[in-house]
Amino acid sequence: MMKMLLGRSLCLLLLLSCLSELVESRTLILNTCSVSVHTHELRTYYTKIRSDVIETDSEIAVKLLDKSMIKQVQDGQKCCFLRLVLRFYVERVFSNYASSQPQQQRCSSALANSFVSIRREMNKCHCQCGEDTQRKIDSVHAEFIKLEINLAAQKAVAELDTVLEWLEGL
Repeated sequence: MMKMLLGRSLCLLLLLSCLSELVESRTLILNTCSVSVHTHELRTYYTKIRSDVIETDSEIAVKLLDKSMIKQVQDGQKCCFLRLVLRFYVERVFSNYASSQPQQQRCSSALANSFVSIRREMNKCHCQCGEDTQRKIDSVHAEFIKLEINLAAQKAVAELDTVLEWLEGL
């Protein structure tokens, strides 16, 4: 009887620890502002669509979000850069991205909703944008509009891994 109770208790503890990972959020400190981000949730949703979006990305020669560009974002510009990246994804990418598979569409919608939530929380932040940061985002937009809108959205979703890695490293 004691072993059975101990076994059930252990299973319950393991289940609770798994669930806590799903709802755990990180607080990002961006200049004078802090924002809660559920990076694990973002990663989970993206992982479910990643192979499909990468497989269907036909614009291999085009790069929207280069890792080196993101790594060069200065500390004082991270708030601004995140705000502009969220705006780009919410207004231009997710609004034009569509998957033919319902499960994929649900995951991309969940990602979009998460980005909207982070963006809403960032409304309290007073980010100062420097010229260099604005230029970086302008170059992303310039590459985006060179492509047909659906292909551009597909490309941007395929490169979302770069944004998530950056967020996880903040």
